[in-house]
Amino acid sequence: MTTDFDLAIAGSGFGGALLAMAARRLGLSVLLLERGTHPRFAIGESTSPLMNLLIEQIAARYDLPRLLPLTTYGAWQRAYPDVVCGLKRGFTYYHHEAGQPFRRDPERRNQLMVAASPRDEIADTHWLRSDVDWFLVREAIALGADYLDETRLSGVEFGGTQAVITGERRGQPVRVPARVVVDATGPRGFLSRVLHLPESAFPGYPPTQTLYSHFVGVRRCETMEAFQSEETPPYPADDAALHHVFDGGWMWVLRFGNGVTSAGVAVRDDLAEELRLAEGEAAWPRFLARFPSVAEQFAEARAVYPFVYAPRLSYRSSAAAGENWVLLPSAAGFVDPLFSTGMPLTLLGIERLGRILEESWDTSELSARFQEYGDVTLAEADWTALFIAACYAAMPHFPLFSAFSMFYFAAASYSEMARRLERPHLVRRFLAADHSAFASGLRHCAQQLNCATRHHETVEAEAFAQEVAERIACLNIAGLSDPCKRNWYGVDLNDVIAGAEKLGMTPAEVGKIIATASWV
Repeated sequence: MTTDFDLAIAGSGFGGALLAMAARRLGLSVLLLERGTHPRFAIGESTSPLMNLLIEQIAARYDLPRLLPLTTYGAWQRAYPDVVCGLKRGFTYYHHEAGQPFRRDPERRNQLMVAASPRDEIADTHWLRSDVDWFLVREAIALGADYLDETRLSGVEFGGTQAVITGERRGQPVRVPARVVVDATGPRGFLSRVLHLPESAFPGYPPTQTLYSHFVGVRRCETMEAFQSEETPPYPADDAALHHVFDGGWMWVLRFGNGVTSAGVAVRDDLAEELRLAEGEAAWPRFLARFPSVAEQFAEARAVYPFVYAPRLSYRSSAAAGENWVLLPSAAGFVDPLFSTGMPLTLLGIERLGRILEESWDTSELSARFQEYGDVTLAEADWTALFIAACYAAMPHFPLFSAFSMFYFAAASYSEMARRLERPHLVRRFLAADHSAFASGLRHCAQQLNCATRHHETVEAEAFAQEVAERIACLNIAGLSDPCKRNWYGVDLNDVIAGAEKLGMTPAEVGKIIATASWV
């Protein structure tokens, strides 16, 4: 193949496919290059309100109406019942001690539930990526994108205003001239290798490893006595991104509608070595044996996909853009699946790249705009890593973890609402990194947790929770950090109305919009 393209996108996961669709709507010629074949296994499966809103806004801006049903559980089931997803009503966390079964605390100090939606119809989803990615690739093809699978890329040469990608497909050479190369292949991907981009570690971030697979036969928490409660929770605990948190790491449990469950562990190196995680599947029963209630949940579970072991989970490239090339956020840096940060970061990157292609494609500003995009992408990865590192520091003492997590939920809920109320300028960066008061508070509290870990000191939980409450107050429109709620946070739009001034509006204005909104 020697046809010239405006964009050559290496990697046809959801990020590459969505960017291809937006670029086609802008009239650009696009080639999607895939090393394997679809459908194929991938993780990065849990969406969030902000992510789904970003998809909704990208769909509106680039006239992609077939994306809209993917943004809520109910619409998805009606429009695409054969594309598998799972129901996600919120974020559920249970804290475990090694060798001890989970025991309910009357004050719920060892659990946390934060609702993301008030009902199933408008809820978020877990993506079975093998289905969703293939759906999105076919949508990109239908819009006129070219697509080559089974293509192994080996090099790229830049000259003037053009790049030439080389590789092979089914034993035949491939040569692709393109104006711009986009890397959507993930951490340590195509451009990182061929351009020899050095890795640049996240400062102070603990090295972590992961082991994961897909399973059938995973029990629901509501069927297990250890997790049952006499009170009604904000949503069923399993209809969420379910987390088991412990000293040294955490586990995710994400359910799809076809009976398959994605599950895996992300742990610090010291615990990974103790579990001998590098042995792959053989390490799984050792992990389960460490936490009796988790073992009970997986007692009848069976893996339906080979276990995947990753010896180094986090990754940061030293650069994310050049004159004729850019990395999607998922290829420029990855921190951890905790709080489902990777997918919205990728969508923010696609939103920014779409604007650049739309506004600067045929101008002399294109290279400078790419560089600005690269700087923002790496800055957001660094900011996310600072937050997640402090979460790991807090994991041994769950009240600290649950208190510190309010920074994420405050920023996410505020960012979503600001966009819904057409005030995106209030917070443009992920985790409100560009809101000076909020960012200062997050950094300060993160330093407290990290310093206490390094020096084996104790942080007093009640005082820390109070400080977090004060630090997030400027963006808290979701009734967070309220001790009366005892770590269960449902959706109460009266909290948004009460916080209207933080959004630059009056309570009456916000209330009027909410009263007629389809997203309520």
